[in-house]
Amino acid sequence: MIIAVCVDDRMGMLFNHRRQSRDKFVIDDLMNIAEKVKINGFSEELFEDYKERIEIDEDFLENAEREDICFVENIDLEPYADKIDKVILYLWNRHYPSSLKFKVDLSDYNFIEETEFAGNSHEKITREVYSK
Repeated sequence: MIIAVCVDDRMGMLFNHRRQSRDKFVIDDLMNIAEKVKINGFSEELFEDYKERIEIDEDFLENAEREDICFVENIDLEPYADKIDKVILYLWNRHYPSSLKFKVDLSDYNFIEETEFAGNSHEKITREVYSK
């Protein structure tokens, strides 16, 4: 499976059940890459402009196939590490408090590319792509 995750500089994903950011340009960037994205209900509001191209499933990580792109905000990914073939990280380039961290060991992956762009809430967002 392919996962897309937003993290801060300390790999934080979520703080006290709240997302760290809701930058629309990140979602636009992801949807330029993906034909369809699997999410859970927590992320649904972020994909308001792309309703026809999302699949909402509370067990989306369990049910994901190899080529499925899954946007993850509020789930610990460590138990799914063996299923993850590719990682798309969106880095906020900031330090935020966090209670959920991205803990997948990226040393098992090859760095593929890095792209920077301006977001609507952050002046610089970095997209990094890793593949097994």
